[in-house]
This record gives sequence, structure tokens and C-alpha cells, in this order.
Amino acid sequence: MAQIGYTLMSEQSSPRQLVDDALGAERAGFDFAVCSDHYYPWLEEQGHSPYAWAVLGAVAHATERMGLMSFVTCPIQRYHPAVVAQKAATVGLLSEGRFILGLGSGENLNEHVSGGWPHRTERHARFAEALEIIHSLLQGDRLTYSGDFYEVPEAYLWDRPTNGVPIGVAVSGPDSCALAGTYADVMIATEPKAELVSEFEAEGGAGKPKYGQVAICYGPDEQRCVRLAHEQFRWFGLGWPVNAELPDPRAFGSASAAVTEEQVAQQITCGPDAKRHIDAITKFIDAGFTHVALVQIGGQTQRDFLDFAERELLPALR
Repeated sequence: MAQIGYTLMSEQSSPRQLVDDALGAERAGFDFAVCSDHYYPWLEEQGHSPYAWAVLGAVAHATERMGLMSFVTCPIQRYHPAVVAQKAATVGLLSEGRFILGLGSGENLNEHVSGGWPHRTERHARFAEALEIIHSLLQGDRLTYSGDFYEVPEAYLWDRPTNGVPIGVAVSGPDSCALAGTYADVMIATEPKAELVSEFEAEGGAGKPKYGQVAICYGPDEQRCVRLAHEQFRWFGLGWPVNAELPDPRAFGSASAAVTEEQVAQQITCGPDAKRHIDAITKFIDAGFTHVALVQIGGQTQRDFLDFAERELLPALR
């Protein structure tokens, strides 16, 4: 049976609300929670973007049972990989071993705040070096590293879980699946593509967990949910080649200005019908994913969604 998770969507909620929502998700019976790591929201209408690692630390201390994951952190520019390893080790200890470090190659939206956004080829090479550094430090090595992009004269994590911290790597095609097969304990993807599961397994990921994520908008009024999903998630259909390159919320607003409510409703299930949401989740399970994190769109809709999940959605999925 697949495990079902809850997304702490930092782009749509304040830090205190995210911690409260995590507690609500644990009470509702979710198996794990993932937290997005952004400097900007996707769209101005979302209106938030607190520091994910402070939120993760608070959630790790406040919760008792749920697994936790960064979903995902980019270790190639805004954060140095040695610092990412230190963050992950600390949250691993605070959560008493419940944390997975989810990593990806990032988006211009969040990373340009620390400098120019490199070409995709360079990003991939930087990401490979970052994974080497992080993997080594989390395994307890005293690291000296000299690469094409990163210099680590000497680094060691004085506080880390005895067994290290599992690493998840976001994948979208053969190159990232090859990296994940080498370094990852967990595969991460946002599309229910069976070929990603197959490629990851062929590269060394056989038997390892596969995490997916699906956005929904639950509520009693379907048309109101469609309007909310359009307001806050119309960027969703632009595709990752576009999403990785746009620099700020205004650019995402312009790029998605022609997207209609009807187009959003075709991609995101909206309204009170549990079966429609379950069908969207089941696409990931049928594709071979072992874990699926749900995004409930709209920061002010979380309490109603958590009640619905506890009462109807999670029992039906199980």
C-alpha cells in the first residue's frame, strides 16, 4: 500500500500556519509531510515564502510520528552543498531520524537572488558535484574536495544522525535518473510517469522508494475551487523547462496570463468529489510510486481539507 503525504506549501502560507498545518496533518493520519523550499512564491497571489529550514526545524520538534522531507532543496547556488549537509543533519537529529533530504537542480525563481542563473548543462554538472559533497558529509567523512565548481578545504559534521540522512533526488529524464541511481536513497518526481520509475530502477534504484506529488483543490463548491486553483496554480501547466527559467512571480504571471480556468480544471481536480481526487492520486500509484504527497491549493483551505482527508480521503485510499 502506498504511503500518503501532506505538502507544507511554503508559497501559500505563513511559517506559523505551516507548523500548525503539519500538526493537523499528523493528527489526520498522513504518513509523512514534505516542505517546499522557495525564496519567492510562484505567483504574487500566493503571497508567502518563509525560510523552509526554520519551518522544518519547528515541525521536526513539534511532530512525533510523520516522516519529513525537503521537497526539494537546490544545493547548487543559493546554498553551498556543505551547508545543506549541515542543515539536513540537524533536522535529522531534531526529528529523531524521520527526515529525508530531498534535492533538485533548482529554478531561476529562487536561485538568482545569489547571482546569475547558469545554463542547464552547467546546473547538471554543479548538481553532480553537490551530491558528491553532501553524500560524503552525511556519511560521516572528513571531507576535502576540489571540483570544477566547489572547493571544500575541510569539512566535517559534528552533529549528525549515526546512520546519516537518506537523500532523495528529483528526476525528470535519463540524466537525472542516472544521478539518482548513483546517489539517491529515494526518487522524487512530480509527474506520474512509469518510465521515470523504470529508468531509476535500471540505474540502481530497484527496491528504493519513489515519491510523487499531486496538486488538488478540495472544497464544497467546485467552481470556487476552480477559481482558486486558477488564481494560485495556473503556472502549473507551463512545464519544468519553462518553470526552471522564469525569474520572478511577475514573469510567471505574464507567462500564465492566457491560461483559462477550464484548462486548469483539466489538470487539477477541484471540488468535493473524493473519487476524482483519488483517481488523480492513483495515477502515481499505478505508475509505480510508493509515496504520494498531496498539495491542497489555498493557504486558507487547509483546515477543511485536513478534516476531509481524515474523514474520507485517507480511509478510502487505504
